[in-house]
Amino acid sequence: MNRVAYHTLISIVAAAVVGTAQAQNAAPAQLVQNAVEHVLTTVQTDPDTRGGDLGKITDVVQRQFLPYTDFEHTTRLAVGAAWRDATPEQRRQLFEQFQIMLVRSYALSLTQLREQNVKFRFDPARQGSNASDVVVASHVLSNGEDTQIDYRLQRTPSGWKIYDINMMGAWLIEIYRRQFADVLAQGGVPGLLDYLARHNAKSAPR
Repeated sequence: MNRVAYHTLISIVAAAVVGTAQAQNAAPAQLVQNAVEHVLTTVQTDPDTRGGDLGKITDVVQRQFLPYTDFEHTTRLAVGAAWRDATPEQRRQLFEQFQIMLVRSYALSLTQLREQNVKFRFDPARQGSNASDVVVASHVLSNGEDTQIDYRLQRTPSGWKIYDINMMGAWLIEIYRRQFADVLAQGGVPGLLDYLARHNAKSAPR
């Protein structure tokens, strides 16, 4: 795993959100803080997840993470202009496959971090281009290192949702947009769907 991919996985770990209505409706900074603390507690106390069962960890991700993200928005931005040309069915498949990729990346990162002594510090939210878009900065403290991770959230009818993460100066959407652009240039939307499906088949828990 290359350095960018590894740190992207770490950033996704820290982005997990608690599965309660109270946390969902919290202010952005509090929501991110609750998310981190909840995930760490789950990973450290549940025998299956602490033991590294990737299938069980994936189940946790699906229950506790997905309801509080806007991965469809993430997918649209990562696919870029090709999203407009995709059919409704292709859009559904792109969202589905990309979400699977992110969920499994998150689950894999949990297996790597489940026994580490990680602490976090959070800064107040910074308003983005408008009041419906904010950035929450956090500091990941582990093994004497202090790594800053920024989370971009948008306000939706069902509360704030995390849709992008900045690690080492590169936003998650930018990383995938560049990666997907090469695939789209060669095979268009069908090529990207094939790429995502093949990647997900290889990463399926066994």
